[in-house]
Amino acid sequence: MADMTPDFPSAPEFGRSLKGVGINLLVPDVLKEVAFLKEVLGVTCLTADKDFAVPIHEGQVWMLHADATYHSNPLLALTGDGALRGAGLEVRLYNLDPEACQARAEAGGFAVLAPCAHKPHGLYECYLVSPAGYVYVPGVASYELD
Repeated sequence: MADMTPDFPSAPEFGRSLKGVGINLLVPDVLKEVAFLKEVLGVTCLTADKDFAVPIHEGQVWMLHADATYHSNPLLALTGDGALRGAGLEVRLYNLDPEACQARAEAGGFAVLAPCAHKPHGLYECYLVSPAGYVYVPGVASYELD
């Protein structure tokens, strides 16, 4: 499952290249989360191994780090057994067919927090829960409520 890219920059080079706003999700199993992203959401990864991954959608990158890679980071105290990871966080993926994503999630046995619906803010979307407990919201522009 690992697809660590040989020409991916070193950690310091990659870190120095980041700009704007970044998202990093701590997960108990990087490769399980990557499988969900690929199979359900059709997201690709620039690189992935058991400790680290860089998913990309519509040119936007974010990071996944295995809990074990964080050693003494203070966030580890919040991610223990039974912890609610990502409470209040929605990872929104625009221009991604929510019906297809929801169908793949259901077929894969993943939780659908909220099924596809047209929302008053102009999007058609659903809420899907990843193996690590994060909520991903694939959506497309909706014109039904105009």
